Amino acid sequence: MAELVSSAADSAQQLRPQASIKRAATAVTAFIGRALKGPVNQPIAIDSFDEYQRVFGGLWQPSMLSYALEQYFQNGGGAALVVRVCNGGHAPTLRLAAGLAALTLIGLWPGTREYLRAAVDYDGLDEAESDRFNLVIQRIRAPGSEFIEDQEIFRRVSIHSAAERGIAAVLTGSRLVRARGMLPRQRPDLTRGAAAPGAVGYVMSNNDGDDGDTLTNYDIIGDASSGTGLFALQGADAFNFLCVPALARDVDIGLPALLVALRVCRQRQALLLIDPPAAWRDAATAIDALRNWPLYSEDAAMFYPRVLAFDRLRGRNEVFGSAAAAAGLLARLDRSGPVWADAETKEEALLRPALRAASSTSELDHVRLSQAGVNLLQSARVAARALPPPRISLRTLVVEAAARSDWRELAIRRLALFIINSIERGTRWVIYEKSGTALWSRVSSQITEFFEALEREGAFVGQSAHEKYFVICDQRLNDPGQVAAGRFQLLFGFATSRPADFQAFLVTQERGGSSVRAVSVNRYALPPQN
Repeated sequence: MAELVSSAADSAQQLRPQASIKRAATAVTAFIGRALKGPVNQPIAIDSFDEYQRVFGGLWQPSMLSYALEQYFQNGGGAALVVRVCNGGHAPTLRLAAGLAALTLIGLWPGTREYLRAAVDYDGLDEAESDRFNLVIQRIRAPGSEFIEDQEIFRRVSIHSAAERGIAAVLTGSRLVRARGMLPRQRPDLTRGAAAPGAVGYVMSNNDGDDGDTLTNYDIIGDASSGTGLFALQGADAFNFLCVPALARDVDIGLPALLVALRVCRQRQALLLIDPPAAWRDAATAIDALRNWPLYSEDAAMFYPRVLAFDRLRGRNEVFGSAAAAAGLLARLDRSGPVWADAETKEEALLRPALRAASSTSELDHVRLSQAGVNLLQSARVAARALPPPRISLRTLVVEAAARSDWRELAIRRLALFIINSIERGTRWVIYEKSGTALWSRVSSQITEFFEALEREGAFVGQSAHEKYFVICDQRLNDPGQVAAGRFQLLFGFATSRPADFQAFLVTQERGGSSVRAVSVNRYALPPQN
């Protein structure tokens, strides 16, 4: 079930009647894992590794997430959503003296690199307001630094819990801290500056933050009711790929976490990019292991081999999972051609110089890997041959023998997800309109125009529009019962492999959310051919 509203501003835009269907993004990648600092269980949008460093602290040896983000941007990635998760860990505390007692605050973000400071003053308060004070909280880049990353000012707060603007209640809205433990009976003392006797100074947080332990699969999975782990993505903006880096340098993600990640991808119309296990050190081992590989899906993809990259913290080359580099590659290829074009029709699908394939693969191994649904990552152009290499398009993680032809092609599966996301998001406004013939006709025209534009760009197969796509939005889908329940439904289909062989989807829009599911069109009378 897709979320109906991702943010207040985005909601207002999405729910206005649209003149046309806006094309959805195709290469936004979501990442989840351990980070040095930053918000926990919140999807944060970033568009560069510099921004990742600012928010999440940059490279950190225990964090495979940090290396994955570096390699994603190095290989062409552009937009990302990052979810930080922790196994234990806690934020630092901050003690503000209040006579013989103290007001204790605790940060919201766990970790040893969370640096907070606070200042107390009584400016603007009269003598009768002896319980009141002004509080400034800052997050700074490092101890002693004047680089302020975030700041909050709370004026005229009271130390008394029952008072209006009691400090404990006010801080429940803070982005930085909460009150902890019993409140002192008197307000905090003025914080004095070291430079001048009358200057207001700051009190630094204590060195009691903790980074937590190595992640487990269940930290990645999280909890649906509290929106932690993978379930933090339920309320996130749209994304197209999901990468779950290894738990540690020598600990792969387990099957339970991968299965939940795949379910999240199916709900969000996205693709799960899976790292090949670290034990697959050569192609022969990988091909043999794939016979017993437990997870195959048209909503997943795998790229082999793993990648070799320079580890700036260790000062040497190390081997890493390939999913993040593959996501960057796909994002780069999208900038050189439409999502439905096979990679071979775009620029060469090669790793950028900062990354190399960790092992070599023969042409025969390439064919065998492709038959098992695994794609090949290459880091150098192949020398000229007497005969051209076999043409092998990118695949979803589906074995050849069991594959439905349409969804085995990664380009075709991505085209389908692009269309579904565009139409689902582009028709959310209908729930606030009166259902009836006029609305049905308007939506049909809107989606038809969207398909016509894709048809002109060569997205579909067939000679005529009738063979390439269809749209149904009428009383058959929106009977009085559906209308009374506040639902709006539309059906569309498109041909990607054979003329008039449609992949069809039913979209249901309602105020509690929206959903899309694949359907058979046999029981529907398709529009007549012109």
